[in-house]
Amino acid sequence: MEEIENTELDGRKQADVAVGQFVAIVLKKDQRSGTLTEGIIKRILTKAPKHTHGIKVMLDSGEVGRVKKIFVEEE
Repeated sequence: MEEIENTELDGRKQADVAVGQFVAIVLKKDQRSGTLTEGIIKRILTKAPKHTHGIKVMLDSGEVGRVKKIFVEEE
């Protein structure tokens, strides 16, 4: 998988985030350190069309955090 530049997909815009995507999020407990957790989106929790700190999602693992990176498969 390859990381996409923010110019293409932006974790701060709900239109760029979808259930089933492979992403990296920052958990609430990791906000100070910036440690990222990777996983597949199970639910989108943010109702607003965009959020300055990233769209809040729940991963398949049940972990909740804000999207910082969106990964896509290489073509």
